Amino acid sequence: MTTRRTFLAASGAGLMLANQAPNLIAQSAPDWKKQIGLELYTVRDLLPNDYEGTLAKVAGIGYKEVEPATTYANLEPRQFRAMLDKFGLSAPTTHVGASEGPDLEKQLEGFQVMGIRYTEIRGAPAPAPAPAGGGGRGRGGNVQTEESVKRTAQQTNKHGEIARKFGMKMLIHNHTQEFQPLEGGALRPYDVLLAETDPALVAMQLDIGWASVAGQNILEMFQKHPGRFELWHVKDARGIKLMTAQMTQADRMRASMLVPVGQGEVDYKSIFAAAGQAGLKHFCIEQDNAADWGDSVAAARVSYQNLLKLLP
Repeated sequence: MTTRRTFLAASGAGLMLANQAPNLIAQSAPDWKKQIGLELYTVRDLLPNDYEGTLAKVAGIGYKEVEPATTYANLEPRQFRAMLDKFGLSAPTTHVGASEGPDLEKQLEGFQVMGIRYTEIRGAPAPAPAPAGGGGRGRGGNVQTEESVKRTAQQTNKHGEIARKFGMKMLIHNHTQEFQPLEGGALRPYDVLLAETDPALVAMQLDIGWASVAGQNILEMFQKHPGRFELWHVKDARGIKLMTAQMTQADRMRASMLVPVGQGEVDYKSIFAAAGQAGLKHFCIEQDNAADWGDSVAAARVSYQNLLKLLP
């Protein structure tokens, strides 16, 4: 039987929980400052001669995560993981993907040891050919159609089924060409990939810099496809505000210049404010032309320090 005393006690507990709710929600939101990552493509000029020393410098700046982009320093998985651990780093994502073949699962086992949770598997068709003059990393291919992009999505889903056995998802990374309309229609490769890939198996790694150069409204993308953008490449560029709707993707590439984060025109303060809607889990700073600034590590430091000021 509920007495007056027990009723008041229960009511008081309910009020206390209600008052604490906003604080609990705030506490559950990730502190992005504690997991800023660096795409190692940014410092690729230094890695061949001193991979470990470069990681030491990256960690010294304050980075907590890295994304391998070229090699694993010719180390076995346990050795590579030990090197990451030495500097307090983790590598939840990779662009040095696995390759189709009889030892695919063994490769993924190695990725598991390294702590990787999102990967690519080479052997599937590329989502789109890289345009002449930049925007990609040597990816090429024939002109694509809606059906060919659907086949890419289906293959990525199949790879995702394999990766799931190792606690991983496939990732799809964009440049600018994924936003170029396919021949014979208004659909773009990115539209097809979003529609045809299984969110349980495939995460979109949104390169915000290239998407912005391609004329995309990042916040609208989050609103239209909430939860799909678990991974981000945080990249900045100048020249975006001067672009017109009539410009081709090749024109946009020529009119833009990549710069350290915070020195360009991408509104990262607003974008990170919508991270929950996007479904963000991990992100990494990337500046493809950092070495052209004279010191790629120094450029990575500027990006890190500027992003710290923008993050809540």
